[in-house]
Amino acid sequence: MNLVYNIVPADLWREAERKGAFVGAPVDRSDGFIHLSTAAQVRATAAKHFAGQGDLLLVGIDPGKLGDALRLEPSRDGALFPHLYGTLDPAAVSFAQPLLLGADGVHCFQDLVP
Repeated sequence: MNLVYNIVPADLWREAERKGAFVGAPVDRSDGFIHLSTAAQVRATAAKHFAGQGDLLLVGIDPGKLGDALRLEPSRDGALFPHLYGTLDPAAVSFAQPLLLGADGVHCFQDLVP
């Protein structure tokens, strides 16, 4: 698997960088794992859960650095989604870039995701 992705409010990510670990957004903590997406899933995730929201970052994560805490589990429409059970160490992150909104209110992934 290539990179996996997390969409996170910029302020939460800045806090994680200060603390040295990302514990997830409130929905992640409530569900007991950090919700991630593959390259094929991340655009639909943005549209479904973050429509029209600004001040977000797209975080690209190396799944090889997550170990056994990363699991593929059925989710939306039975598709397997990556879920991280535990905290995310910023050392596993390949990039954290702004996820901008286009004039149409849709997030622009530019060249961030293949």
